[in-house]
Amino acid sequence: MAKVLSGAGLRGQVAGKTALSTVGKSGSGLTYRGYDVKDLAENCQFEEVAHLILKGNLPNQTELDAYKSELKAMRGLPQALKEVLERIPADAHPMDVLRTGCSMLGNLEGEASFDEQGKVTDRMLASFPSIICYWYRFSHDGVRIDVETDDDSIGAHFLHLLHGEKPSELHERVMHVSLILYAEHEFNASTFTARVCASTLSDMHSCITGAIGSLRGPLHGGANEAAMEMIERFESADHAEQEMMGMLERKEKIMGFGHAIYSESDPRNEIIKRWSEKLAADVGDTVLYPVSVRCEEVMWREKKLFCNADFFHASAYNFMKIPTKLFTPIFVMSRLTGWAAHVMEQRADNRIIRPSAEYTGEELRPVPAISER
Repeated sequence: MAKVLSGAGLRGQVAGKTALSTVGKSGSGLTYRGYDVKDLAENCQFEEVAHLILKGNLPNQTELDAYKSELKAMRGLPQALKEVLERIPADAHPMDVLRTGCSMLGNLEGEASFDEQGKVTDRMLASFPSIICYWYRFSHDGVRIDVETDDDSIGAHFLHLLHGEKPSELHERVMHVSLILYAEHEFNASTFTARVCASTLSDMHSCITGAIGSLRGPLHGGANEAAMEMIERFESADHAEQEMMGMLERKEKIMGFGHAIYSESDPRNEIIKRWSEKLAADVGDTVLYPVSVRCEEVMWREKKLFCNADFFHASAYNFMKIPTKLFTPIFVMSRLTGWAAHVMEQRADNRIIRPSAEYTGEELRPVPAISER
């Protein structure tokens, strides 16, 4: 008889094999194909890490230049997709926009065979920033933007489309770091969704669309948005502590703290925290970063809960003038690499993922006549 995991949410249970990443099992707590995420964030651009995750190796300069050129050439959007995006209202959730955009792209440029999985993934990687920014600028500003920029990186391309001008060197660097930190994280909820879909031998666009739907939830990708909505209410570090203590006393859910796998710290947090501090100094902030630090101190002192990757991402994105509603779509722009690599890995050694369930309903009973019900 299969072991019953009632109410456990499969947490801590091995559900498959992967060569893509380790979470909470190495000295750093997180590696991509054997490389420490701290080392990657310090020394690489996001496109290098995307190449590593999707193609299996860190590229040399020639390979990196070629990969960037390929991605740049894929930034444009079909007219039919633009027309769909223009019909989505401004108050739609941006994750719904990306879900629809991905699905529509699959209709227009479907994956004819698994031999195309690499090309299809690169196309999504290049076009997701274009999709979300085209919708945002049209629905909020009333302009139809040209989405084919000559920016050197995906992060710079996104910021350029969003703000209408090339980003600073600091902002581009922070985007590289952020996208690297979010790129892959083993069998999290959205990745497992993608693998379940892939196990049915579905197409790449369906797998990624399903993953986007899972990431949309506030217990997964939406935590950085929730963190921002909280910290922007606080007027000072002291005010933050006062309000946080009240929230804890009322047993309210506080987003951005703790993790399902990490027990003592999230290795991604210390990295993005440093960059948030640099951005705060760059813009002359005297409130948001101190508030964030005080929240971190209070949660650790009172609950021994540490910040996860989402918490200081909130202030970092805010300092770069990224609207809060677009925080989670940035997560998608990055995690797409991990999702697609897991789909490819599932396809390479596939068996349909079909767990069993413990039945808790009524015992076998006869169907009464309709007159007796």
